[in-house]
Amino acid sequence: MGVKAALPRYELYFYNVVLCMAMLWAARWISDVSNSNSNRKTFKTSVQTGWYYSGRKMDAADVEWMMWFSTFREHIIFALSGHVIFAKICTLLAPQYRSLVFMVYGMLAVFTSMGWAYVTLILSHCVLLYSISLVKLRWLCFAAGLTTLATFKMEPFISWQAGFVIGSFELRPLLFYGGCGFTIMRCLSFALENCERKDGNYSILELLKYNFYLPFFYFGPIMTFDKFYIQQANNPTLTRKDGEMWNISIQALLNLGVIIIVAVILHFMYILTIPSDMKLLKHISDWALVGLAYLNLVYDWVKAAVMFGVINTVSRLDHLDPPKPPKCITMLYVFSETHFDRGINDFLCNYVYNYLGGKHDNVLDELIASLCTFGITALWLGPSWVVFIWAFLNCFGLNFELWTAKFFTMEPFISIEMAISESMSRRIRAVFNTFNFWTIVLYNVLALNSLEFAKLVAMRLFLKGFPLTTIMVMFVTYCLIQLIKERERRQALIDDPDPIPPPAPAPAPTPTDPSSTRTDAAQPVDPNKQKAE
Repeated sequence: MGVKAALPRYELYFYNVVLCMAMLWAARWISDVSNSNSNRKTFKTSVQTGWYYSGRKMDAADVEWMMWFSTFREHIIFALSGHVIFAKICTLLAPQYRSLVFMVYGMLAVFTSMGWAYVTLILSHCVLLYSISLVKLRWLCFAAGLTTLATFKMEPFISWQAGFVIGSFELRPLLFYGGCGFTIMRCLSFALENCERKDGNYSILELLKYNFYLPFFYFGPIMTFDKFYIQQANNPTLTRKDGEMWNISIQALLNLGVIIIVAVILHFMYILTIPSDMKLLKHISDWALVGLAYLNLVYDWVKAAVMFGVINTVSRLDHLDPPKPPKCITMLYVFSETHFDRGINDFLCNYVYNYLGGKHDNVLDELIASLCTFGITALWLGPSWVVFIWAFLNCFGLNFELWTAKFFTMEPFISIEMAISESMSRRIRAVFNTFNFWTIVLYNVLALNSLEFAKLVAMRLFLKGFPLTTIMVMFVTYCLIQLIKERERRQALIDDPDPIPPPAPAPAPTPTDPSSTRTDAAQPVDPNKQKAE
């Protein structure tokens, strides 16, 4: 109820003004903290020399961002450009062999960057999981895949396998773990799809084509094997929709623009370095602290969206349809839609969550499905106390949403909601979503920053800052939730402008039908009854 309920226009204008003022206020305080504390000892290690003409230092605390768009920018551009050139030549000359060309170029690129021993290690895992997939037992494929994945997350197996990589350079550890981890997940997807195949088995060559596709090899995202193989990689008709190349070009320019904007922001607001200085955090205002926690999540989403956006642009040039970027944290107020990697999310939903949870209307099935899903997620991220706490809290939040939804469908709540207007129902739901939003923020701040930072934000927001800070922050969040709901309402009207079919016309009266008499036909119709019908 209330999905398409509209609010007065002046109310929405008010929400926009409040939200903009609050964001500008928090941003100004964070900028002041960055400027006044630029010489602190903590800042000297992670704040480096920025653009020459800016005259300012840049927050370089995020190694992954600096690697992509600063330190190894030329290497990544060179590798992806080579892939695009070879793919284009092959598409023009021999499109039926393009998947083989993708595989050969990917293997050569991996060999050049990591050496023959690393390629041999990857091939050994591919052969192992392919052999197990021939048995066509899902539980055995899962057991083998997760056990293999665990060998890259636990000692002494990590050190033993890392010894196969000879030499050292700054990017090599990241490439090692990224390539191995994504390889195991791709092989597991292949094995599970092979179990579902009724007639015969996929060849190991198809697995190698799938795994050594270079844009996805080191950094993802994961595209499940059924989508890669059936729909796209072996599709002989390489045609594009009208305006597709224009959309790809616009997306590439948009990614470039976001990279520049983020770089400018990191020159003026040290949002990545400040959370590591607990002494400084204890002296900044509540608004600055809350805004800092929120901006850290927004930054992490932007980083994921841009990095996957660059890779997705290349893969779309290859006529693939890669996973979409993650949903913006600003748009999330329910746990069921919370994810930062849509590829991993699609993988877990296809093979674990939806497979075990069914229609997600049974409390026990949902609990088992979510426990298994977050268990695999914890293994993927790397077992640690912070990851375990994060997984437990998110698993609890997901199940608590289902329990709460079922509870409020009981009497007398359902009757109360039916008695009030849809707009009022939307406002009441937004109040509950406000607390849910900050629960999601705090749970993910725990994983992205540190347990100490998450505890400090929670203490200042709900305890030390109560009641003034708590009420103000929750009201601003309520305004944000209402604007999100308004966007969803408009999108729902575009997707389904008339979801309720019109009533069927009444049959024409016949001479023997009593309703055809003049007296009955002339009776007035109750407008309230007609409206209710």
